[in-house]
Amino acid sequence: MVKYLLKKSYQLKNLKEIKYDDLWNKDGVFTTMWLYNKPQKILFFKSHIDNLLKSLKAYKIYEKDIRSKILSLIYENIDKKKFYNHLLRIALNKKIISISLRDKVTHKQNFGIKLVDYERVRPQYKNLKYKKILNYLSKINTSKEDVALCVKDKIFETGTSNLLFVKNNKIYSPKNKYYKGINLKFYEKKFRIIKKNIYLKELNQFDEILLIGSGKGVVSAKYILDNHWKRKKSNVFYLMNRTFEKEFKKEKYILNLI
Repeated sequence: MVKYLLKKSYQLKNLKEIKYDDLWNKDGVFTTMWLYNKPQKILFFKSHIDNLLKSLKAYKIYEKDIRSKILSLIYENIDKKKFYNHLLRIALNKKIISISLRDKVTHKQNFGIKLVDYERVRPQYKNLKYKKILNYLSKINTSKEDVALCVKDKIFETGTSNLLFVKNNKIYSPKNKYYKGINLKFYEKKFRIIKKNIYLKELNQFDEILLIGSGKGVVSAKYILDNHWKRKKSNVFYLMNRTFEKEFKKEKYILNLI
């Protein structure tokens, strides 16, 4: 069960606190960021905020002072004396902004993927239409499993992360129909990632399958449930993980950015 440190909602127009609403399945968008250490840092903070503002414009929620409202709520709700290892979620619709902090899950080495037949609504955006995905996730232990979203024999993303596929040390990602997360954008600057359709019938050709996201960093899948695929190597995972560790160590303190 997810353990929350904080859950709050505010009226968007005046930031008056109201009863908490997680906004799941409403018309709106969200972002999830890794908050860690003391003094506190948020990995890829500026990129997360910029991406959130872009989505707000697409959903016609954007207003000229919305960035300052988001930043002020983050500043207000971070305990400057606390050591964090949490996921900070900011969700908005046209009336409400919600903020929550939950424990960051430690993922098991024997991590598995479960295939499900589903495509997110407007998958290019991190929108709040997550009812079906949350239902899938509620039935598994998310420290050791995730659900992979597949349609017409193609695999696109998981319920929480982007997917990368490795064959002969070459890295591939699906062509489309998924949200390109901030962590994936980071890796695209560090590695050559080839876009191609990933078909279920071809999964056994891949040596590694990696899950990339704010909650996971980078996780290596060991197997796929109801499929014959099993991990053959971990070369690219270890390389990507070292690259990721270097990056979060040098991130700037959050209070210097707000």
